[in-house]
This record gives sequence, C-alpha cells and structure tokens, in this order.
Amino acid sequence: MDNLTEMQKKYLQNQIEEREKQLQDSEALIKSFIEYCANKKIKLTQNNFDYIQTIGIVASYPNIVSLLNDKICLDKEELIEVDILEKEFNTKCFAAGYYYADKYMVMAHPYFRRGHSQNANFAPRFIDFFSDYNTAKNKKYLAIDNNRVRINVTNRMYMEFDTWYGAKFLNTISDIEDGIIKLRPPLELEPSLIKFFFASTYSLDIKWSSKNGIKVFQAEEFKDEEKRIYKNDKEYYPVKYIHAEFDVNAGTFRHFDGAIHFYTENEYYLRRDNDFNYNNKNSLHLKTLSQKLFKINGEISVEDWVSLVSQFLTGNPLILEYFEGKLPENILEILDKLKD
Repeated sequence: MDNLTEMQKKYLQNQIEEREKQLQDSEALIKSFIEYCANKKIKLTQNNFDYIQTIGIVASYPNIVSLLNDKICLDKEELIEVDILEKEFNTKCFAAGYYYADKYMVMAHPYFRRGHSQNANFAPRFIDFFSDYNTAKNKKYLAIDNNRVRINVTNRMYMEFDTWYGAKFLNTISDIEDGIIKLRPPLELEPSLIKFFFASTYSLDIKWSSKNGIKVFQAEEFKDEEKRIYKNDKEYYPVKYIHAEFDVNAGTFRHFDGAIHFYTENEYYLRRDNDFNYNNKNSLHLKTLSQKLFKINGEISVEDWVSLVSQFLTGNPLILEYFEGKLPENILEILDKLKD
C-alpha cells in the first residue's frame, strides 16, 4: 500500500466501503438464500458470500450449481449441454453468460472473463456470439462456474463495451495446405504498444493437418510472460487453445472446441518460441493441464466458425491477420508512422 498514489489508495478504500455497504444492504437476501440452501441440505454461512462489483452478490460453495439443480451434471470434460441449461434456466438477451433461476443465477466459467480472473467482467464478445449461435444442425456445450452463483436475481448488469473486427475468411478450407504458421506482433513495436494493440499477445501458433477427408485446425495463443494465473494454488501461464475438424466432403466444420492450456514456467519458455511440432522434435514431451471451455458438435459454416474463433481470441489482431492476410488498418497506420 505504501507504493500506491493517493488516488489509488482512495479508490481501494472506496471499493472496500462499497463492498461492506452492499453486503450490509443485502443481509435479508443473504439470509433468505441461506435458508433456501438449507432446505436442499447445503449449509452456508455469511462467510460464503461476497460482493463483486462486476457481478453482484455471490455465494461460493463447492459444486453449488449441481447441488442446487440435480439436472446439472458435468460430463468428463466438465462441460454441460447448453440445451439443458436453457431448459432448466431462463436467459436474457442482454445478459449473455448468465442463466436465471428464481433464487440464483448460474454463470459461465471464470476463464471467459477478462484476464481469466473470476472477479472480472466477461471478455466481450465471445460469450455473446456463442450464446446467439443457434442452429438445428449442432449441439453446444459450455463450461460453467459450478462453485459460485449470483443471488441478486435482477436485470442489473455491469456493462463493458468493446470493439472487435468481424474477420472475413474467403479461402476454401479444403484448399489450405497442411502445415504450421506462427504469427508474432511486429518486432519493432515497444512492449507498451504490443500490450495496447495486441492485448499482450506474444505469438499465435496455427496448425492444419489432414486425414481421411478431415482437415484438423489447431491454434494456441501465447500471451507475454506477465500474464499468469493461479490454479490449485500453483502459478501457470494460461494459453488459449482451439481445435476444429472440417469435413472436406460436406464443406462444413463438424466439430469445434476451445480450452485453456496451463503451462508451467519451464513449459512456457520451452514451447512459446517453438511450434506445434515441439513434441515430435524433442525427447522432453510437454503435456499441460487443460480446462475445456466450450464445444460445438454438428454442422458449422466456415463464416460462423471464423466469427467464433475471432471472438474467442478477443483483442488479438493476429487472428485477423491470418484470416485476411493483413493487420487492421489502425495498426498498419501506427507501423507506418514508426517507420517514418
């Protein structure tokens, strides 16, 4: 605290005071929810509750969502079929990532939030795109925040706006040659500019491979070494991972999923300057922890797939460079000025 400016100290103090006030004002709501859970043999105390500015009043308890609703059973990949969520809960067009019950709200997994932080807002706008993407030709699966629920069931939302590009991918997938692509921000950019324009992205690795009429797409997004999170009390470097399968004969994708790979410090530095063939070229094989975040099985058009990939890699213009062959115009203008 000694190194903080007066403005920062005041802001933190205001945060503490707001939390205390919100919890105090919600005493009746918290008591009611404790009684509601007791009827379901879930024993909560005041210590299970907190106020988070970007979310609201939150109750935390191991597997609380599954305990509150026995229809919510996660599969072996810790995902739930979206059809079940939408059958058991209500949804609102302005509240993507939230599923409403009478006494509580189920939330999408914290790794969909900015910086993979459980207290941040959802990173615009993948959750919105994923929620709105509905066709009769596929099934969607989603990772949820199974250990927390929001209990102030209102339409009040912490809104955060973002601008991103709808990438245009015009190439025929079946014509893409198998191989590996590695994209990096321009090396002449200062770290502060990479942080601002590339969301601290270090590299984007892409691999295409083919077998028996199926083209497989894989991508890993590496952030810089400052982006770290804790999982099970251990520090990791989070890397977004995408996997998709394209049916050449049908001319559509048949499967698409996204996950977070958790690299230890040693694994991160071994892998980030190499490529997807690292394990084929080295005796030390890397096998990271992984948390799947979503899955879609069934027919997915190329256009829809490109939009979903672009939104999942929110804020990273390298994916636009891959799909369109160039960086966004605003970044190109900055690069031109730097050259001049």
